[in-house]
Amino acid sequence: MVHARRLPVLYRHIKTLAPDGINQAYPEDIMSHAPTQPTRSEFQSRFEVLLGQLSKSDLIDYAFLEMPSNRKPWQDSGIDLGEGENVTTFSIGQTLLNGTDIYFGADFQVWFRVGTDGEIFRGTRASNSFRATRPGPLYLGSNFPGEWSTVNGQQSTPDEVYGHVSGQFDVLVIRWHIAPLEGLKKLAARGDVAGLIAGEIDRLTNPVIPPQGWYYLWFLGPAEIYRPAALEEKKDAICCATHRDVGLLLKDIELPLEPDTCLHWDWRVELLPSEVREDTMPTHDYLSIAVEFDNGQDITYYWSAELPVETAYRCPIPSWNARETHVVIRSGSEGLGLWFSEKRNVYRDYQNHIGGELPARIVKIWLIAVSFFQGRKGKCLYDNIYFTADARSIPVQ
Repeated sequence: MVHARRLPVLYRHIKTLAPDGINQAYPEDIMSHAPTQPTRSEFQSRFEVLLGQLSKSDLIDYAFLEMPSNRKPWQDSGIDLGEGENVTTFSIGQTLLNGTDIYFGADFQVWFRVGTDGEIFRGTRASNSFRATRPGPLYLGSNFPGEWSTVNGQQSTPDEVYGHVSGQFDVLVIRWHIAPLEGLKKLAARGDVAGLIAGEIDRLTNPVIPPQGWYYLWFLGPAEIYRPAALEEKKDAICCATHRDVGLLLKDIELPLEPDTCLHWDWRVELLPSEVREDTMPTHDYLSIAVEFDNGQDITYYWSAELPVETAYRCPIPSWNARETHVVIRSGSEGLGLWFSEKRNVYRDYQNHIGGELPARIVKIWLIAVSFFQGRKGKCLYDNIYFTADARSIPVQ
């Protein structure tokens, strides 16, 4: 069961550091793609007016659906899709964790599945366009406070957790005769609904592609947080820009865990997504780099707003508590906006902060950004990630 207490957080103004090149590293559209939500009545009435102006050669049909946040997955939409059929969805609403100020939007919450055993998927925004890869009924499912355990939408959390949330999503499902982008442009020529149509056109025409070889953790879903950075002095740097979202970017790596195994990386943290200690669930917003081991454990190194350097603790999110350990390597505002080169002995950190039988291998490197608990922005850059062990250097990025 999920338990979260209300924790008052003082929101103070942050003096944002902006060294040369920051506008290149963090294009403004990364931080501001979420449109203002219309009301439920506006959402339906405005879309009905626009969709009513399309021809039968453009549109198969459309449907408005309601998905309560406290209903466990999966909900049959009543829509049967044919293989190869083009679909666009738009969603509004939120899920509120009862007794807290924590909420989750449609971009994170609204998932889909075609058929009872199809693979689950969602978009990176409150809109999505896709082609059905198989025939079958379209299902909708709300994610948090559950957690997916299989790619077909089974969950690792008990059904009762959905009693801890409230809220609702209104979902529009559009079935096209034509390509979604073509249909969306025809809609946009007639108007928009709180920027939702323009946002989906932008998502399709300007996709945010992760750096080569990296991919998002499947059960949290894709995001638009990471991209190659456009910096002259760091041509291979990775830009991380997060705002009320979450993204875990992974890269596979195989190497033995030895007593002298060290992780090295350079980073420049511009803006922390929390102004307070991050070791409670309501304030667990942070930017980090992590190492995953072959036993399922991971250690994640991060820059804390308040906690002392070398503070270590298990993740306060219930479903992550058994597998993730956080280690603070920098703290406070001093040094924000500057490049630092870091080095951590991973073997020794595992001994000191996790203990027990040591794993045999390192299997993944992670970049983590969490900002949806307090809804603040976070920005940083990573570069020159590699391991050393037994006088060898093993590049990651």
